[in-house]
Amino acid sequence: MMNFEKRTGPDFGVDAPVYPTQGVPDWYRDAKLGFFVHWGLYSVPAWAVQHGDGVNIPTEDAYAWHQYAEWYGNTVRIAGSPTWERHQQLFGPGTSYEDLADRWDASAFDADAFVGELVGAGAKYIVPTTKHHEGFCLWDTASTGFNSVARGPRRDLISEFHDATRRAGAKFGVYYSGALDWHVSDFPPIESDTDLFRFRRNDAHFARYSAAQLEELVSRFSPDVLWNDIEWPDGGKGHDEYAVAALLQRYFDAVPDGVVNDRWGVPYHGFLTREYTDIPEIIPDPWESTRGLGYSFGFNQAEDERHSLSGAALIRLLVDVVAKNGNLLINVGPAADGSIPELQRRAMRELGAWLQTNGDTVYGTRPWIRMEERSGAPRRYTTTGSTVHVHALDPSIGTLDLPDELLQSDLRWTDGSAVEKADGDRAVVVIPARLRGEAVAVLSAG
Repeated sequence: MMNFEKRTGPDFGVDAPVYPTQGVPDWYRDAKLGFFVHWGLYSVPAWAVQHGDGVNIPTEDAYAWHQYAEWYGNTVRIAGSPTWERHQQLFGPGTSYEDLADRWDASAFDADAFVGELVGAGAKYIVPTTKHHEGFCLWDTASTGFNSVARGPRRDLISEFHDATRRAGAKFGVYYSGALDWHVSDFPPIESDTDLFRFRRNDAHFARYSAAQLEELVSRFSPDVLWNDIEWPDGGKGHDEYAVAALLQRYFDAVPDGVVNDRWGVPYHGFLTREYTDIPEIIPDPWESTRGLGYSFGFNQAEDERHSLSGAALIRLLVDVVAKNGNLLINVGPAADGSIPELQRRAMRELGAWLQTNGDTVYGTRPWIRMEERSGAPRRYTTTGSTVHVHALDPSIGTLDLPDELLQSDLRWTDGSAVEKADGDRAVVVIPARLRGEAVAVLSAG
């Protein structure tokens, strides 16, 4: 998976626009856990090819077998692809992807209940997709009739998400696909990484269109997070009022404590993003790991337990990311009707229950001098001030080795259990029996 902060063209040389100087606010660094919500027309067919265990991000000639359900609108246009074949069988010849807008029934969506599940799972910020690459807008936009108020649900879904999130006391962000919009483009389908940046509009007309939509979102919702995807049209990267530099400056003027990501294609970013990527070490800069609970962001009804994170795996993922100086933006992919599939809900609720006891060792923390040991049972470290939290990733082992730096510290298990040394060895503690069935057991030293 590419790192988007490295894509910063075109090069304007000495005539480069001036970008804002805002960094990453403390609230974002303290939040640690956010939830993405990928919901759109792709939730109607809710299907993508499965490749077996793990996520196989497509490279050059593999886009016909794309594993992301939210890419259905592209994959279905590749004649002979598994998605194309299934679409013909299910919806019949002549039914276009955009025709699915009139089949989208979101009648089960209750924004307060939905957001309540996310906050209950520990979310401190929530980022729904306002417009994915398909071009279908989920708010009441003046820019196009291809939106959820004029068609399908007949509801302003982003407004509902926003209001419910604010009522729940969480931060609200918006995802926006800045450079890809298949609804207003006449290119062939994307079939390779090369096509990803070749078959897209870079003209000033489209840059104005994208800017107008983004301005609507900022004006209406004052989002705490502005999460752009797949860069920005090159025609909107100069000195114009609709270009990235001016857009971001107006955003920060409106939301001084806001934050942006790194997918703008310009020499400025807020936090870094890493998608379905295992990071081996601490990244000094604030960053965010993002992935679906399954192997797709959009709901894929072909997935089962083999393809989706268990609650325990989700907890360990969060701890791993936070120990490396990151936030986790985990994605829930609703069914078309707005309900959260039970497979995803189970993992979310397990995470929320674990955070009820151990949240203080995650929220507001920073990395320690290292994130793991090279030997002994697997563990991760976080810190709160002078207190170090040791996260045992496999409590079933029954013991936890302590690093030399913590041997003289006051020790306590986060659930209140007494700390017992193993056979008099001051460097090894016994994990209480009641914690050995947990996904992660946490010992605090300080």
